[in-house]
Amino acid sequence: MLMINNEVVAQVLSMRECIEVQESAFAALLKGAAIHRPRIDSYLPCDREDAYYRFGTVEGASGGYYAVRLKSDIVHWPSGPDGSVSENKYCVREGTFCGLVFIYSSGNGEPLAIINDGHLQHMRVGAAAGIGTRLLARQDARTIGMIGSGGMARTFLEAYAVVRDIDKVKVFSRNRANRERYADEMSKQLNIDIVAVDSAREAARGVDILSTCTDSIKPTLEAEWIEPGMHVVNLAPHEISARVAERFDVKVQQGREELPLPENDMFSHTIGGGRGVYVIGSEAQRARLPRTTKSLKLSEWPTYTDVKSGRVPGRTSDTQVTHYRTIGNWGLQFSSAGGLVYEKARAAGLGRELPTEWFLQDIRN
Repeated sequence: MLMINNEVVAQVLSMRECIEVQESAFAALLKGAAIHRPRIDSYLPCDREDAYYRFGTVEGASGGYYAVRLKSDIVHWPSGPDGSVSENKYCVREGTFCGLVFIYSSGNGEPLAIINDGHLQHMRVGAAAGIGTRLLARQDARTIGMIGSGGMARTFLEAYAVVRDIDKVKVFSRNRANRERYADEMSKQLNIDIVAVDSAREAARGVDILSTCTDSIKPTLEAEWIEPGMHVVNLAPHEISARVAERFDVKVQQGREELPLPENDMFSHTIGGGRGVYVIGSEAQRARLPRTTKSLKLSEWPTYTDVKSGRVPGRTSDTQVTHYRTIGNWGLQFSSAGGLVYEKARAAGLGRELPTEWFLQDIRN
């Protein structure tokens, strides 16, 4: 069994491979050869008075691998001076995080790997943006407006550059130093002209692909910014409002993440930037949680596989506005990309070997 850290994941997994292995896994859904269980979050009071403990899991299987991704976070929702609200998280202390992906063989049940999820998470979500852009963006799309300059905004841009010939990017984030650093570093990495701009409105103006990639739990786009022919991609669940969605001619979600919620659950809708499926705590403790209502009728949106199978059309003209929601099929992403990471790390002799016997027992459970 291998313990695979973020450095090894970065060494063995390219963005092109990450896109292709996920596309293959999604295609397997159409053949009944893949499966996934939507994300479930549990919220519990924690030591901090303005935060909550959140434990989240997803599962999925494809290509002979079963993956379980586990996250242990302290989550809080700071407000900015401009009225923005974002979701921040950590484990133990600010700046450290705990997310693990367990990979099993679906052939004989063997535990194969434990993978730190940081770099894999950024890559699989970035690849999702690439998958949706390959599916829906105009073939001649070359310019990008990027709202956000964090780690996900970097892998989003990597993925766009794999599936389209990108030659110009405008980036905005609230922190000037961050957006200027992003422009400098990503332009060197991808050999693309990238400029930092002073507003989200300027980033959105006149681009072929509009990408919002933030930790905001409030909408980040305005309906008036949407232009004919655009392809729009989001990261966080609440970056796209119902009013903005009305401007989209074609709306596609990667997969369905809805689950029946527990009976008598006080928080039967989305909490902040994540799902609030199970929540405990006193009335005062629950008041820490930002409550947001679901404004998009996602049950009516087709999925990636609906478009690929031909059940519904994708883009049919260059003037249509298309939108890809990178949410859904999460467990399947981890099994496909995580399985590939395991294969490549094993072949290259990378990762830390752990005795498989440590994870087996002779007592029937």
